[in-house]
Amino acid sequence: MSGKTVNSAILLLVIGNAMAILSDVFIKLLDPGAPVFQFAFLRCVLTLAFLLPLARKLDRNNLFGGLKVHAIRAHIHLVGIVCMVVALTNLPLATANALFYAAPILVMVLSAVFFREKLTPLSVTAVFSGFAGIIVILRPVDFNWAVIAALGSAFALAINAVMVRQLPKEQTTVHKLFLNYLLIVPAAAALALWEGAAWNPQILISAAGSALFILGYNITVLLAYRQVDANQVTSAEYTGLIWAVAIGWIWFGEVPDLWFLAGSLMIVVPLVLIGLRHRKRSPARGFNPAERETAEETNQRGSRSSARRQASMAKVCEQSSPS
Repeated sequence: MSGKTVNSAILLLVIGNAMAILSDVFIKLLDPGAPVFQFAFLRCVLTLAFLLPLARKLDRNNLFGGLKVHAIRAHIHLVGIVCMVVALTNLPLATANALFYAAPILVMVLSAVFFREKLTPLSVTAVFSGFAGIIVILRPVDFNWAVIAALGSAFALAINAVMVRQLPKEQTTVHKLFLNYLLIVPAAAALALWEGAAWNPQILISAAGSALFILGYNITVLLAYRQVDANQVTSAEYTGLIWAVAIGWIWFGEVPDLWFLAGSLMIVVPLVLIGLRHRKRSPARGFNPAERETAEETNQRGSRSSARRQASMAKVCEQSSPS
């Protein structure tokens, strides 16, 4: 499965999103009072260990290029990891993931505010519908610290997604990943020591499983988006919510109610429509990778932007999610 055709890229994203949910499952298996800073530290260290075989992808002559932006993103990522652990250990799996999908909505808002990007009527609809969907899922009586943590994780993912464009363009994704986790380790270690919790083998197992599966997700996303335009396949990213509902129902006995289903549709459907609209406007790439591109097609592709693509590719450069 190379991701060189649209169908294979979609299949890769479906499998990848299942792996991302399995990463969340390892976190959810932790006790609600588990030491979150210890988990964050171990997950970052183990992720670095898993990335070592790919060290040849690092630009050793300019290892710390864009250090300031990398450092800011790394510490925002740390906040996102901590919020994600709190959310997943206290909320149903599907509910937490539905809230994580606020990230692409927030990306659109932040891009409009800080980069003066114009929002289309459909994008504005997605923003308002998404936030209304969050309210429908939560209902005022269900608003608690775990919910705030889930939204905090989504906000962290969105900020990092917007900051991706400020990273050195010549750096590979592996380089960005490696530097991100490397810069997290000192702060995570200090917080773990301050936390003072006894070292727990269960935390190590959960951190290893979570790190391994999220790295698998990152690899599938890289393969899927390498040869095929993101707007051709990005809707497949939303299968993650289907996986979350299915695994939460089967594994944890978490039966979604009508409020959850209605709110999830309000969040996801407008985002899917945005992806489909870009897909209709763009020439397909991936059905015949050997076909030479015309200069006009290349320019069109360079000018298109998709909020969901930013959020999706940000996951590669930072985590979890979201996320």
